Amino acid sequence: MRTKNNSSPTSSYGPHGDGAEMTYSIVDSALGRLIVAGTRRGICFAAMDESDRTLVAELRGDYPRASIHIADPDRPEDSQIGNWADALANYITGLAPMPTPPMDIRGTPFQFAVWEQLRAIPPGETRSYSEIARRIGRPHAIRAVGTANGANPVSIIIPCHRAIRASGHLGGYRWGLDRKRRLLEMEARMCEQPNP
Repeated sequence: MRTKNNSSPTSSYGPHGDGAEMTYSIVDSALGRLIVAGTRRGICFAAMDESDRTLVAELRGDYPRASIHIADPDRPEDSQIGNWADALANYITGLAPMPTPPMDIRGTPFQFAVWEQLRAIPPGETRSYSEIARRIGRPHAIRAVGTANGANPVSIIIPCHRAIRASGHLGGYRWGLDRKRRLLEMEARMCEQPNP
């Protein structure tokens, strides 16, 4: 079963990546190094950092039971991962639309509800954790929304950077508040540009 926005409520692997074969690619981006990993079904992980070693350690930490290898440009089945990484890096520059690759991610029904609400926030806009909680019909689950937001395994494509505190403060961000601020500023600039 598939849900809208190319995410699936049933991943192709078990907890902690059990049974998964994942391939990753790391590219430069306007926000530092960017890793994108996926299975044959779709993307399962995207993150940013300054260090390739840290990115690979984070991927392996999130999926300790998966078989993980770097994309080999000579293997046709690995080429899509590099394409997805390049597309996401191009989005971060502010010069390309948000990519919409298929995703292969695990989550609870509550997490998927939060992630779908995050994906419904238009670029250049934000929503408070409390507003997201109201939109999923759980108005008192504000902390749980924040936790689900932080559990997002696919940075930017599931735009958890668009969730902020009701006060207007940015709140937290797994990949650093400076990156969150810069992403929001880039998206705001993109929205201000006239359509050709």
